[in-house]
Amino acid sequence: MTQEEKTKIEEKIVDVLKTVYDPEIPVNIWELGMIYKIDVKDDGNVDIDMTFTAPSCPAADFILEDVRTKVDSVDGVNSTNVNLVFEPAWDQSMMSEEARVELGFE
Repeated sequence: MTQEEKTKIEEKIVDVLKTVYDPEIPVNIWELGMIYKIDVKDDGNVDIDMTFTAPSCPAADFILEDVRTKVDSVDGVNSTNVNLVFEPAWDQSMMSEEARVELGFE
């Protein structure tokens, strides 16, 4: 797989990640800054590092499965491995400007 193909797949992954929401927050996980890494491998396997706004997120299982299912549906993706990480710890500075405005932080 060429770098250009990987980049196109990554762009599609970002698009589907923008459809994943924490049920308690009206902003998608991409704009919240909860995705730390997207690594598209030559074989179409994808590794994603993500976090939650709080380690004890009650919707964690739902969100992780939503991410995995939606990324797996992207053309060119064979399988998705979602790694839950808490380093660095998430904070409000990781949100996009759009997310801060939506949540009333700006």
